[in-house]
Amino acid sequence: MNISTAYIAASTNRFSGASDVTSEGIVIFGSSNLIGIWDISNDDEGISMTIPGHSGAITCVRVIDSHSFVSADDKGEARIWKKTESTSQWTSFAKFSAHKQAISALAVLDDWIATGSSDATVKLWKLPQDGTAVENLQTISLSGRYPLALAFARLPQSNSLVLAIGGTDKNIQLWTRSETTFVQSAVLGGHEDWVRGLAFCPPEAEGPLILASGSQDATIRLWNIEVYKKEMISRPQEGLSDDLLDAFEESLGDFGIADEGGRQISLKRHILSVKSNQEHFIFSVTFDALLVGHEAGVTSISWRPSNSTQSTLTLLSTSTDSSLILWSPATILTDPENRTSSSTIWINRQRYGDIGGQRLGGFVGGVWRLDGDEVLAWGWSGGWRRWRRKPSATDDDEVWEEGGAIGGHRGPVKSVDWSSTGTFLISSGIDQTTRIHGAVPQVNGPATWYELGRPQVHGYDILGSVFLKELKFASIADEKVLRIFEAPRRFVDLMEILHVSQFSENEKNRPMGASVPPLGLSNKADADGAVTVAAPEFRRPFEGELASVTLWPEVEKVFGHGYESIALATSSSRQYIASACKALSPEHAVVRIHDTTTYQPVGEPLTGHSLTVTQIAFSPDDQLILTVSRDRSWRLYQKSEGGGYIPMVHESKPHGRIIWDCAWAPEGDIFATASRDKTVKIWGKDNADNWPCVATLKMDESATAVNFTAFDSQPKRYLAVGLENGKILFYSSSKLEPIWTLEMTHSGHVGQINCLRWRPGSGEQFREIASCSEDGTLKISIVQIV
Repeated sequence: MNISTAYIAASTNRFSGASDVTSEGIVIFGSSNLIGIWDISNDDEGISMTIPGHSGAITCVRVIDSHSFVSADDKGEARIWKKTESTSQWTSFAKFSAHKQAISALAVLDDWIATGSSDATVKLWKLPQDGTAVENLQTISLSGRYPLALAFARLPQSNSLVLAIGGTDKNIQLWTRSETTFVQSAVLGGHEDWVRGLAFCPPEAEGPLILASGSQDATIRLWNIEVYKKEMISRPQEGLSDDLLDAFEESLGDFGIADEGGRQISLKRHILSVKSNQEHFIFSVTFDALLVGHEAGVTSISWRPSNSTQSTLTLLSTSTDSSLILWSPATILTDPENRTSSSTIWINRQRYGDIGGQRLGGFVGGVWRLDGDEVLAWGWSGGWRRWRRKPSATDDDEVWEEGGAIGGHRGPVKSVDWSSTGTFLISSGIDQTTRIHGAVPQVNGPATWYELGRPQVHGYDILGSVFLKELKFASIADEKVLRIFEAPRRFVDLMEILHVSQFSENEKNRPMGASVPPLGLSNKADADGAVTVAAPEFRRPFEGELASVTLWPEVEKVFGHGYESIALATSSSRQYIASACKALSPEHAVVRIHDTTTYQPVGEPLTGHSLTVTQIAFSPDDQLILTVSRDRSWRLYQKSEGGGYIPMVHESKPHGRIIWDCAWAPEGDIFATASRDKTVKIWGKDNADNWPCVATLKMDESATAVNFTAFDSQPKRYLAVGLENGKILFYSSSKLEPIWTLEMTHSGHVGQINCLRWRPGSGEQFREIASCSEDGTLKISIVQIV
């Protein structure tokens, strides 16, 4: 048995430094406590892998070179990763506890690493050589202020290092390396709120080193660091002489009148003095430009890579106003009569995003592709957006278009379910969304999985969803109501255009789209589509459209439970739907069954449990309903002739702890229960209509999810078991003898597995299985039977 990954959906953490790009076009980002790898050079194929290792949420990622990077988390740990050439796998080369609290900023230059933490310190480290440990060289105290941004650079025309620190004190500190230590050389003021982003632009020839700073005050400031005109001065025996400093002040030539009537250097100029190799270097720092254009705080800034094909200096900025701006200088004539008289100002060249639309937290961060022809940014919900530059004649006439990107649930994913044909997969999470995923056929290769719709964006955490038909589903959230949704005409048309599925003409008689009314939670049908923006016609929807124009109309609400819903299941024929709610007493620990046509109750509620029913499962022929509960018992109910279901048989304490999940085998002759007591038990029917335990599978961790599948041409059936530590175990057994053999263990996730579902209608040599986890990822894996 072999396993490979077909699809990964994962969000990006809400930290402006949580992603970086290698020179080979590999985006490395933090998703919960996983490292995500996304190869943007392969066009639109999505996330290729996730790498475990960190115990905390990843806050910062910085690329060292094409085969190594460093990552840091909110527990103060940093790791250095290297890619092995033989296997192209990323492995943790070194790890070190950099701080006792969360690491909030990270910068890398050559073999130097700077880490900033919420313990109000910045630490400087030396990258290890093979076989050596990471060395801490210096600790900088920020006197109670938190660092939010760090940037490294080499000063112009020298090898001396400068470190810029921005944070909650609204100022930018410049620290230069003099001799063997970094010393504070200047404090740059001007911003009126926290400094969230810093970026150095390397100088061209003898030009200045440009520092850009972005702040929560919605502005960007540019600072020029230039070499003193005498370039370098031999160091005297006893430091800088007064004559030298006087000469430097005179050379600045920018004096103002102080309150006392004396003369002082303007606050726009700062002096940096650096000692290196028996010589002094003197630099001046001047405020150059104020960039105003964002309507809310700037979250990140970065310069177009120097190896870009474009010569125009360009700065990328992202903001919580849901916009992304490309800034570049433009030369204007200051005297129309004199064509040689001109000056340079910075202008807004390009602006992307959702201007004036729903902000939803805006953009958290942005990065450049190394050739400078792509910009990528991720938002508050963790989804990415991507723009490519079209080939154009001149730098001033750039044309950009949006391309496909990645996304996923922001937070734990609670459930997954396949449509009856296996065409669509629906997932639900505590980020208060349900999402539809499907495989889009490609011209030159196999079908590629994408998120195709976000039918429900709710006000409550969504705990479960199941398909009732190919274009209808039911969902439960942290509320008492069960909601039913049907696909709009826009979704049906798009699926046919993308060749995902085909539908009859009768299926197309439906509302065009849906929208959420102000102060409402229910998606209302929009008959003519005038309320929402038109969806794309010949491509899959991108993140901005998924969040706004792919809602499904809500067609029904089902009431009945006294407390918040917790479990949901549908019958094999999709005729019935069963639900349960949170319960502390037998009165509320009931399962209610409704008809999926009329949504009227079917029979009486199923009683017997004393605590919350955690899972419900219909048998393949719908004659039996299996329920498991926090009271550690399972119960079977049999379909009665008069309608509804009646109690049949139960086991009071088959497990020592709570039972999390249950599942029927496709043949309906056995079922499995998974428990926190680290066991999965298989139950089979005997001649007396009892259901004794026929096998017990012992696990290393709590079992949280189970699901069966079988191959028609093979005498075996297979059981997938999800564990609390994120591993998935695959067992096989003969259909005649209940002897289960462990075939394979797969480390699919790093958090508790919440749900496992085999895809119906797969091939005879392989099966696809969908898994979702507390780590926030959704995966579709291909299990190959050897």
